[in-house]
Amino acid sequence: MASIIKANQLQDFGGNSIITSDGAGNLTTQKINYPAFFAYLDLDQSGITDSANTKINIDTKVFDTDNCYDNVTNYRFTPNVAGKYLFQAAGVLESSSNSGVVDFATLIYKNGSIAAQSQTNPSANYGKKFTMTLSVVLEANGTTDYFELFGYGDVASGTWTAKGQPASTRYVTYFGAYRIGS
Repeated sequence: MASIIKANQLQDFGGNSIITSDGAGNLTTQKINYPAFFAYLDLDQSGITDSANTKINIDTKVFDTDNCYDNVTNYRFTPNVAGKYLFQAAGVLESSSNSGVVDFATLIYKNGSIAAQSQTNPSANYGKKFTMTLSVVLEANGTTDYFELFGYGDVASGTWTAKGQPASTRYVTYFGAYRIGS
């Protein structure tokens, strides 16, 4: 014996529509994880001030579902739908001298202030290059909230550089976000 379930709308546990019907059998799948974007730093960003939080100009989009990431002017994500977003970021810092990195952090700013941070301090075991990754869930209001990627580097001597993509097949310094719920 076969079973039939009839409904004009399916929702997830958060009350978000997954599939809707117009009553005539035409189904529409809802975009639940949108807006979403993923972008990376194509070329090295050098000349960065030592011991200061510096915006990383993530300039190359892999995708941007709703055109909410500005990769030309402000290098920021301004989602146009309110909700909770999963952010992911990685920053690669390289010192101009061996054993130069004293302290390094990858930071996500919300509306101009630090919202999340991942940091390392190698103590006396300084290195030349470090990678810091960061994943966090942050909330956006869907109108005025914006998010940016920053890096912090304290080098014992010389300067530091945010590393860009060394090959077309891998991402090094990147930034992305995906809406995961309301």
